[in-house]
Amino acid sequence: MVHGLDHVQLAMPRGEEATARAFYAELLELIEIPKPERLVHRGGVWFKLADSREIHLGVEEPFNPAKKAHPAFVVEGLDRWAERLEEAGYPVQWDDLIPGRRRFYTADPFGNRLELLEFIP
Repeated sequence: MVHGLDHVQLAMPRGEEATARAFYAELLELIEIPKPERLVHRGGVWFKLADSREIHLGVEEPFNPAKKAHPAFVVEGLDRWAERLEEAGYPVQWDDLIPGRRRFYTADPFGNRLELLEFIP
């Protein structure tokens, strides 16, 4: 039996850690966490969500963004998040295909697909 989800890993290009921090830590307000010392040489950066689950950005060479596979972040104030991302120059594509959820897709600076959603009571 699977008991939970620890982390999701997305790919990023080598040397773009500052770009990842600007998007995930500053814009999405995730908390950067240190990588284990044995993995630091690989590059990339790790972040923690409010519920302690993690998003790991790992270097992939050659780099190919995830255009379909994606993490879905549950947020409060979905409209505020859409405005924030649009103001920062990131695309927002609304989708109303799943009942009980408001959601949209965007992309990180590397082209990885992300979903932000909130549940409708």
